[in-house]
Amino acid sequence: ALTFAIDGGADAARFSITAAGALRFNEAPDYDLPGDADGDNVYAVQLRVSDASASATQTVNITVTNSREGISVARVGTGFSQPTFVLGIPGSSDVYVLEKAGRVYRLTPSTGVKTLLFTIGDLSTDGERGLLGMALLPNPANSDRFMIYCTNAAGDIEIREYGTLSGSPRVLARLTIPHPGANNHNGGSMVFGPDGLLYVGVGDGGGSGDPGNNAQNPNSRLGKILRIRVVEDPYAGASVPDDAGFLPPAPGNPYLAGGGNPYVYAIGLRNPFRTSFSGSTLIIGDVGQGAVEEVNLVSTTQPGLNFGWRFKEGTQPYTGTAPGGLTDPVAEYGHGSGPRQGNSITGGYVYRGPVTSLVGQYVFADFVSGNIWSVPFSSLVPGQTLASSRFARRNEDFAPDAGTLNSIASFGEDSAGNLFLISIGGDIFMVRPG
Repeated sequence: ALTFAIDGGADAARFSITAAGALRFNEAPDYDLPGDADGDNVYAVQLRVSDASASATQTVNITVTNSREGISVARVGTGFSQPTFVLGIPGSSDVYVLEKAGRVYRLTPSTGVKTLLFTIGDLSTDGERGLLGMALLPNPANSDRFMIYCTNAAGDIEIREYGTLSGSPRVLARLTIPHPGANNHNGGSMVFGPDGLLYVGVGDGGGSGDPGNNAQNPNSRLGKILRIRVVEDPYAGASVPDDAGFLPPAPGNPYLAGGGNPYVYAIGLRNPFRTSFSGSTLIIGDVGQGAVEEVNLVSTTQPGLNFGWRFKEGTQPYTGTAPGGLTDPVAEYGHGSGPRQGNSITGGYVYRGPVTSLVGQYVFADFVSGNIWSVPFSSLVPGQTLASSRFARRNEDFAPDAGTLNSIASFGEDSAGNLFLISIGGDIFMVRPG
């Protein structure tokens, strides 16, 4: 009788021999998260076969191929000029699409038809400047009002409230954040939390290494998460373009009584370009300097966190002596061109759409390398930093039916939880069951 045994090989620990003599994986392999020794989805194991008088060995290589796990990605819009963001329209399958130069379109994903609604004026668009973000007021009674994140003609950041979603929108209120000098690190994210407050991600002011030390200065609004209360318009729609009184700091902000700017909610960020909420947790994708990209978490009840920049870049020291009490990222990855590397994180969303294999996964990407990853949101735990070796690489799962999905400037979400990906080259993609 022949006897089979595992005799070695780089991946021997991942296999066993059944009673019938068959080789089997101890756990099902995952193409998107390879478990073999060199991470190329080729598992090496050496087998020995013996009888009563002799034995022989054979090295076996087992190649794991991809299953898209019910994921299909369709190009649903094309011909845009540097699109920066997609925002779902409540009660509709249509979405708003923003362009860097200020145009706002309504896109019907089922047909690809896009309609120009209006153009946001008084912008600068050099470098990373332009129309960067949009949020709708959560109260249905204010369905004709919306918020815009942009850079004005002088290059400063502005949070604007507008009073209509068609024609020529009027500015109802404006909060200006001085951003002198550099045309990068503007941030660009804004989202209403479940508490009805507006959370705004602002970059550190640009330049290399935060030369103004803005991110650690609580009196500066740069390099921060701001939290704003958007109040009812007491003038019933009258235009008050230079009055920030309708956009006061939110109650519960850590510096309301002094010691810092009252709008500041969290400090120590470099360029929190894209953020999203999952429940009461704000997920922040913070773009790194020269070594590390990071994901940070803050809840609606955690005012005053310090995420460390510029003392630290991710979990690594950057400059100066870091004080105690800093909050490390819940995930990070290094710079490079490898399958779990990149140079500029694009924060995403916790998926809640119709593709069951993605539900509960935080999906995010890198603008430069083009890598798309997912991790279970439950694996992002405050006080722990998830290594990039735990990122499931989704590039093949997200291969689109048309066009090229690269330079992902943003993700978006509609009212049904469908996930969109925005390529700065002009295409809009949607994740569907397939």
